[in-house]
Amino acid sequence: MRISAEGGCDCRQVRYRLHDAPIVVHCCHCRWCQRETGTAFALNAVIESAKVELLGGAPERIDTPSQSGRGQAILRCPTCKVAVWSHYGGAGEAASFIRVGTLDDPDDCPPEVHIFTESKQPWVVIPEGAERFGQFYSGRDVPRIYGESGAARWRALRGG
Repeated sequence: MRISAEGGCDCRQVRYRLHDAPIVVHCCHCRWCQRETGTAFALNAVIESAKVELLGGAPERIDTPSQSGRGQAILRCPTCKVAVWSHYGGAGEAASFIRVGTLDDPDDCPPEVHIFTESKQPWVVIPEGAERFGQFYSGRDVPRIYGESGAARWRALRGG
């Protein structure tokens, strides 16, 4: 992905710019993501919140439960209600999980890892050789999945 990318909601009230490439792109197949998105999976580009610049109106925050029990804040356009990103309990406000479909060029962000594949829809075919985990991956998998640079960014984001 390019170092800088833009995106936003359908009505263009909420617009944002990413000032770096994502740390990682997750394709989450958990039942919670399926229910919340109304589709088979959620595709999220994870990036430091400090590297997300609002260019237009501010999204509204909707707090929802999550499978982990730590909750999720979904940020949606207050007008068209499109979810543009989330904050999850594990990383909190420090990380934004950008909905890849809201990027102007979503083709630039293919998934680097598929998570919660044990609950994926049976008709979803994950490409041969793609990183996949029945649940979530462990910390020892992070350098391989994120690369050394991404792993360092993730550690810094988490205060480590």
